[in-house]
Amino acid sequence: MARQCSRTGCSDDAAVTLTYQYALAQVWLDHLSAERDPHGYDLCSRHAGRLTAPQGWHVRDRRETAPAALIAV
Repeated sequence: MARQCSRTGCSDDAAVTLTYQYALAQVWLDHLSAERDPHGYDLCSRHAGRLTAPQGWHVRDRRETAPAALIAV
């Protein structure tokens, strides 16, 4: 069974797991974890894309991105 987004009122399927650490003022976005993390939040793609962190905090998206196109010279 697919997990739903943790945002109140959102019924979309979760696609990203958000975790954070206060001491580092850091937020991490990772691919959806295999199991629900009691210390994290599962977000849908829409809410993950709109995420903003508090002032002074940093968001690090650790999901793999598409490799850059290679250009032959």
